[in-house]
Amino acid sequence: MQTENALKYFEENYENFLEDLKSLVRIPSISTNGFDRKNVASSASAVGALMKEAGLQNVEILEVNGGHPYAYGEWLGKKDAKTVLMYAHHDVQPTGDVKKWNSKPFEPELKGDRLYGRGAADDKAGVMSTIASVSSYLKSSGELPLNVKIIIEGEEEIGSENLPHLLNQYRDKLMADYIILSDTGNYDIGIPAVTTQLRGIVAVDITVSALKQPVHSGMWGGPLPDPVQALAKIIAKLTDDKGKILIPEIYDDVAKLSVEEKKIIHDLPWNEEIFREQACVLEDVKLEHDSEYSPNEQIWFRPSLSVNAIQASSREQVSNIIVDSAWAHIGIRIVPNMSPEKTLASLTKYLLDCAPKGIVMDIKPHTSVSWWKTDTKHKAFTAAKIAIEKGYGRAPVFIGSGGSIGFVEPFTKALNDAPALLVGVEDPQTNAHSWNESLYLPDWKKCIISTIHLFAELAKIK
Repeated sequence: MQTENALKYFEENYENFLEDLKSLVRIPSISTNGFDRKNVASSASAVGALMKEAGLQNVEILEVNGGHPYAYGEWLGKKDAKTVLMYAHHDVQPTGDVKKWNSKPFEPELKGDRLYGRGAADDKAGVMSTIASVSSYLKSSGELPLNVKIIIEGEEEIGSENLPHLLNQYRDKLMADYIILSDTGNYDIGIPAVTTQLRGIVAVDITVSALKQPVHSGMWGGPLPDPVQALAKIIAKLTDDKGKILIPEIYDDVAKLSVEEKKIIHDLPWNEEIFREQACVLEDVKLEHDSEYSPNEQIWFRPSLSVNAIQASSREQVSNIIVDSAWAHIGIRIVPNMSPEKTLASLTKYLLDCAPKGIVMDIKPHTSVSWWKTDTKHKAFTAAKIAIEKGYGRAPVFIGSGGSIGFVEPFTKALNDAPALLVGVEDPQTNAHSWNESLYLPDWKKCIISTIHLFAELAKIK
């Protein structure tokens, strides 16, 4: 009866929860350096207020090591029941070129079944699905089937660099038997998924310099080295024409797929035309497709290298000069059983080896995030399968993800290998991290219904 009451309350108050989501999207909580930190603080405060309104207790804003704030709340009213820790993040990515958006990034706009806005899906939908599912129980019955703790992070999009400090300070506060993480995606619209593996990331900034300041390209061009050309030559040596990484020994530690993993990939529907459309590939562009590995296998189980940004001069101020330096941000997505430390060392050495003579190179590493993989044999995954099938009307698929979430690996370790259920509402049309980000609302609604059922299913585990 308790679960039925919660489901009824959610149906009756769905529009209110949607308005709460819109209010969060309106806060430009960009955690990247160079943006106003006050907006992330305002976002944390808004999340805290929604937690209190939902009926959570001991709500507080946690500030750790000078980083962006976390919001925390709990309900521990079930004395002998187990505890679930729920995670999402309230910070968002920069908007990129706002002229590319079809609506204002921080003015949520409903078009058909999709809500557009930065953070609408990644991950303020996760924040609100967490709060809405808890609120539906507490407002309808005054209690939950099990104890709940919620931690909403404010710096996931910049690598969760202060997570070790959070764990060091608040490990006892965050202890739980299960983890529900609402920051992943479904395989497709209407096809729910539980993510069982994440890639990690190793990233560096490289600056190639040759001059004290820019100089006239006509007066000095010829004998002087060109930092932009030097950077281009370095980048050209990082991968081959199929996207294979050329760093020596980079693939040595990559785990081979199990028979079960191969079957999962084989059984999933995949169509190149749909894949190209979802990935926003231009019509005449060929995929960097190694015939030995399917695209899903490449994204989930193989490392990849991306050049995320390059800067030298600018379009607006272009002139006939040889620039003094050129900069690039390079990232490698790592997979089981690759070591972040070993990968960083290999990348650094290879970049230095590729640098043309006479060029000065500076390499600055970013905080690395390790890969993560879980065992789905735990009863919590059976509970998730039952709950999601009730919410979506079909069983979920277990998939990998090419993305990285810094929270998962250190938290599962700190919580004595508590099983982590990674669910979410992003889909191939979401455009997370790009312009025109959007959330498919029918699946968001089903996700919340699934989470309401999941509390009840987890409470049944002995």
